Amino acid sequence: MDRKALLKATIAGTIGQLAMVIAGHFIPVIKDQIFAIGGMIISLLAAVWFVRLAPAGWVYSLLGGAIAGGVCALIGILVSAALGDVPLVVVAFGTCASAVAGVAGGALGHLIRPRTT
Repeated sequence: MDRKALLKATIAGTIGQLAMVIAGHFIPVIKDQIFAIGGMIISLLAAVWFVRLAPAGWVYSLLGGAIAGGVCALIGILVSAALGDVPLVVVAFGTCASAVAGVAGGALGHLIRPRTT
């Protein structure tokens, strides 16, 4: 697995997650209506980005997507919990849901990537 690509995708996803968490801390509608779906979309996009940076077979696309999506969500959710915006239990199920979104993003990225022949 391309570690540099994984790191870049995870950092990009983390920046997105932190931006949403910080915005949600100050704007209640973001916290109340966007956190869950927004976090999963960011994780999905981080996974797509990973596959675009490091085209590989299905296994690495899905695994890298899960890692990028799950790690960036974990960091964002931990910050959100530290700010008191979500209960600590969200760390577990939110990270799992975002890792699943990362798998979906890995699959999507694998399907839409440019083919080299």
